[in-house]
Amino acid sequence: LPEGCDRNVTVRAGDTCDKISAAHSVSTYQLAAVNSKVIDSGCDNLAIGEVLCLGIKGQDCKVTQVLKGGETCHDIAKAAGITEKTLLANNPNLGSDCSKYTGEVLCIAKTIYVKNT
Repeated sequence: LPEGCDRNVTVRAGDTCDKISAAHSVSTYQLAAVNSKVIDSGCDNLAIGEVLCLGIKGQDCKVTQVLKGGETCHDIAKAAGITEKTLLANNPNLGSDCSKYTGEVLCIAKTIYVKNT
């Protein structure tokens, strides 16, 4: 596990990155970024029994929301009481079109946790 890992999960049969993220309040981006040495960009190489880090101490966004069909970045940011800039900073994988990512788990915290994009 990466240095400073604050919490972790063991992959079970049927798990996907979005499923793990939703169940443990971690953004899909954070899960992939923290485990970039073991999860590929499509997140299609999860191995049953593999232990994944959910967050690094001090950089662990636990305020999340699953993106529903038809939602825009503006809608999500407004409902969460944050700016779109903060939403996109914490979820740099989105670009500016959130509607393409239905099912993705987003960090909707007021604090910016992503230090390097």
